[in-house]
Amino acid sequence: MKFGYFTLSDNNYRPNPRDPNQFVLDIADEAIYAETIGMHSAWIGEHHFSSLGVNSAPELLLTHIAAHTSKIRLAPAVTVLPLHHPIRVAEQWATLDLLSGGRVDFATGRGYDRREYEPFEVDFDNNAEIFAEGVEIVSKLWAAEAPLTHHGKHYSFTDAWVTPRPVQRPMPLYVAAFSRPSIELAARLGSGLAVAAGAANSMHGGLAEVGRMYRECCAQQSHAPGRLITSYFIHFADTPEQERTARERQLRYHKECTSPAFPGDPKTAPENYQYFAKIVERYQTMKPEDFNDNAVLLGKPAQIIDSLKAKVEAAGFDEVILYFNMGLKPHAQVKDEMARFMAEVAPAFAT
Repeated sequence: MKFGYFTLSDNNYRPNPRDPNQFVLDIADEAIYAETIGMHSAWIGEHHFSSLGVNSAPELLLTHIAAHTSKIRLAPAVTVLPLHHPIRVAEQWATLDLLSGGRVDFATGRGYDRREYEPFEVDFDNNAEIFAEGVEIVSKLWAAEAPLTHHGKHYSFTDAWVTPRPVQRPMPLYVAAFSRPSIELAARLGSGLAVAAGAANSMHGGLAEVGRMYRECCAQQSHAPGRLITSYFIHFADTPEQERTARERQLRYHKECTSPAFPGDPKTAPENYQYFAKIVERYQTMKPEDFNDNAVLLGKPAQIIDSLKAKVEAAGFDEVILYFNMGLKPHAQVKDEMARFMAEVAPAFAT
């Protein structure tokens, strides 16, 4: 099992002394450091207008990271595809794949915040349709050996040709999924699947059930399953005081960052987002002690190893991407915990 660095650049806190520009620079430093300590990948989120996170251009940040590294895999977490034209997305990430020597793992999803859609004048209520059409276009453009023509419901073009070509053929593609329709889309495309551990537990009963569902859907499509990736929050805690601080940090993240990302009356949300409304509702009544290892790795190295073996390795997942720098955790502490993970936890999963 492999391990990566993951961030959504959460910075929507009040009060918040942290400058968002400095935070983006800290993220770049942490991702570059991830290669130094032997991590496999860096997954950088896309958010707009500081509704949750402050990094709006993962393709640019990962290009910078690529220039300062030589091995680490480079992945958006995720590209919110309906906010961009799929031709442009295919061009940008093919270019980064070339510049990085074939190190891109392209992950995409449709997001969950209506406020990120409105300034771009994209229809949030129909984003499932827009996303499904867009991701198929991106996949076909990367695979095409001749100009591609497409006339669909949301996109229409004639003789589009992506240059430069991606180095990797095929280009690794992951669909980020909360709901079953997104899992089915990943299976139909023959792509890998990326899921949040907490959402997998809330929606489907755990990572093992998500893995089973995905493999079943792949078999129905006569596709071999792709790689399975899950994200996890993580905090090291050696004392009761450190554990209490970590739990309070985790709860603050959900109440101040995750919950406001679903504004308005949940009753008016699109049907395919009702699951997220339920998750947010649960956060409002949670207490710090309610978090468990279905979503958060917390404690000493031995505790974290046991959780990963029971929840992730046993479910057949290939990679865990770890969210160290959430909840205003200091930059120095983030790097210390990253190094500690690779020194004290990762060796238990070496093959």
